[in-house]
Amino acid sequence: MAQGQLKKTKAPANKNVKNLSKPKKGAKVIAPKQKALVKQKQIVKKLSASINRNIERQMAVKAGAVGKLTIMKKLADEGAEASKDKKLNPKKGGKTGN
Repeated sequence: MAQGQLKKTKAPANKNVKNLSKPKKGAKVIAPKQKALVKQKQIVKKLSASINRNIERQMAVKAGAVGKLTIMKKLADEGAEASKDKKLNPKKGGKTGN
């Protein structure tokens, strides 16, 4: 019969302090373990990479062919015309060096 108070144990020191409150970014993906599924996953990854590469290449070609990319074409055209007018016809009421 043990009598008396129990000794208090020390709290374990935190060896790895991680911020567990925040969730990790990205989708959770469980890698396949069967050989057929592993091979299928590799093929899908390779095909999707090549498709993305081709799409990016096509978009780059289209963007290069068009010239300036603008969201609103009318406003861009008006701005271009206004800048041409300013270059051709400067204002007469400005300061002069006489």
